Amino acid sequence: MTTQRPNFDEMRTDDGQVRSPYHGYDKWFSNEDPVRLTKKSKEAEAFFRRTGITFNVYGQAAAQERLIPFDLVPRILSNREWTKLSRGIEQRVRAINAFLHDIYNRQEILRAGIIPVDLISQNEAFLPQMIGVTPPGNVYTHIVGTDIVRTGENDFFVLEDNARTPSGVSYMLENRETMLQMFPELFSKIKVRPVSDYPKNLRRSLRACAPASAKGRPTVAVLTPGIHNSAYFEHSFLADQMGAELVEGHDLRVVDGHIAMRTTRGYKVIDVLYRRVDDDYLDPLNFKPESMLGVPGIMDVYKAGNITIANAPGTGIADDKAIYSYMPDIVKFYTGERPILNNVKTWRCSEPQSLQYVLDNLSDLVVKEVHGSGGYGMLVGPAASKKELSTFAAKLKSKPNNYIAQPTLSLSTVPIFSKKQLAERHVDLRPFALVSPKGIEITQGGLTRVALKAGSLVVNSSQGGGTKDTWVLED
Repeated sequence: MTTQRPNFDEMRTDDGQVRSPYHGYDKWFSNEDPVRLTKKSKEAEAFFRRTGITFNVYGQAAAQERLIPFDLVPRILSNREWTKLSRGIEQRVRAINAFLHDIYNRQEILRAGIIPVDLISQNEAFLPQMIGVTPPGNVYTHIVGTDIVRTGENDFFVLEDNARTPSGVSYMLENRETMLQMFPELFSKIKVRPVSDYPKNLRRSLRACAPASAKGRPTVAVLTPGIHNSAYFEHSFLADQMGAELVEGHDLRVVDGHIAMRTTRGYKVIDVLYRRVDDDYLDPLNFKPESMLGVPGIMDVYKAGNITIANAPGTGIADDKAIYSYMPDIVKFYTGERPILNNVKTWRCSEPQSLQYVLDNLSDLVVKEVHGSGGYGMLVGPAASKKELSTFAAKLKSKPNNYIAQPTLSLSTVPIFSKKQLAERHVDLRPFALVSPKGIEITQGGLTRVALKAGSLVVNSSQGGGTKDTWVLED
């Protein structure tokens, strides 16, 4: 049910005092000219437009390509807050990787009765082609984005896991670069941990996951579906920042049991492919035969151990929101530890009793598709009309397995710059973890997504949300 608890303000206490992480920023902001800040905000928008920092919106005839709104007030976390978050993310990522290895091999968690067999075997994200396959270095999730929300000073919840093809890291990097250019004096007064080393760390982490067949320094490439993909800017940005080739399916072929890319000097073998193409389109010989985005035969090369695909095929099952509801049990099963970060209470609509509860309380709940993303196919009960509630109830009844429901959380707020002053808006946070045989490295920051509409809980860029720089303070 909807909680009546007031939203937690990350900048100010209930009596209006500035919280410790924001002391330095508040002192700086109070001496700033609002007219100058308004001008800076317009400069940032012009920079993003000039640089091409856009995303595509599917399903709309007009305005397909949009600029992601950028807010110039940073979201600030203390060292203490970040330490707890990073420990919890590291634990969760370890558990997800162990879970993926298990369900595609021994399936001990199914034998133990912790997760129903049907939830795996009948899941469209489960790939039978991956059974018995162990990726190089035993790493399934090379890049993980964990969506986190906050409801109180010490209350952080994982909203969902992104273990398939997490996006948004390019916006994290560009947001920081923009802030450094606009307000260099701020960073001389406030010690903020850097995020600019992410591309270098990503390249190093991917190379560490190269197959045993790799000779010399492993060659890394980024596989994109092409310019019409919503995250194409990010694909090209990361390839450029890593010094890797950006390739499409038609640039690749199987050569002597390896995947090779076309160059001006002939075909060159690729050791690690950072793919931003979904499983279904990765290999027309093994998945969708009509796919023009993938590489025929790449799964055979992969199974032979001659290429690393990051993230591994089949990792999407860890993104499934019904599987998400078992994450506390998954963490305990594989790590032997209590989860550091909480899950949001979740009702699985596939269960008759839970479905009835959701239907009875639809106006108080948030309902999501189990494989949904980007805020599509979602119902926010308290903001829905009677007609929308009725339409969604019919969807639930016709295909209950496709949905989960959660309570409407009182998400924390942070300030944005609006009409020459600060205004509170709801936010979430997506930190990024890099996984290799050498360990798990978490970038000391992340992508803060903000609901720019007053009172809105939907932060997705596809639904009108914006982004802001995320600061993690030095100790």
